[in-house]
Amino acid sequence: MADRFLRVWQVIGDQQRGIPGLFPVSRSQWWQGVKDGRYPAGVKLSARVTAWRESDIQHLIETLGA
Repeated sequence: MADRFLRVWQVIGDQQRGIPGLFPVSRSQWWQGVKDGRYPAGVKLSARVTAWRESDIQHLIETLGA
């Protein structure tokens, strides 16, 4: 089964679109956590697009939830 990519708004949610986050933190907290290594690094799809593997996000949720 192929792993799908999630954009940052799909991971943390988007209040304007009414989309709940899988890992609800602020955008700045998310990027700081990625920089610090607390959250998984994204995959650069282009110069301005970064996405995360869904399996990496699920693993993060399971790890922090335990």
